[in-house]
Amino acid sequence: MEKMRLDHELPQAIEWGWRFHHLGVPTKKERNGERYLEEFGLYVSGFSTSPFGIEWMRFEKNSSIHPLIQSVPHLAFEVDDIEYELSLRKFKILTPLNSPSKGTKVVMIEHNGAPVELIEFEE
Repeated sequence: MEKMRLDHELPQAIEWGWRFHHLGVPTKKERNGERYLEEFGLYVSGFSTSPFGIEWMRFEKNSSIHPLIQSVPHLAFEVDDIEYELSLRKFKILTPLNSPSKGTKVVMIEHNGAPVELIEFEE
């Protein structure tokens, strides 16, 4: 049985050492400052100017991104070692471990019907 979290307690992921990075919000609306990521069929915007880490994501019809990620907002957490986190806990993988840009590793997992992104930045 899962431990129930009290209202004043932080999420367990924080206890694991995960650090909030951003909230990814799917949208169908074009937004100012969009940056196109051709390999994913995705436009992103907002992250660099949001004090809260909100990133808007607009998908092309033929985007290869998992449908859950295209329709449900996701939380993203920075971790020190993605491979370790994946070996330690059994997660349903939505998008396998990949490197969308130099020095960055990401994986998209699902928890309780919601997508969650793990990010590792190489120093």
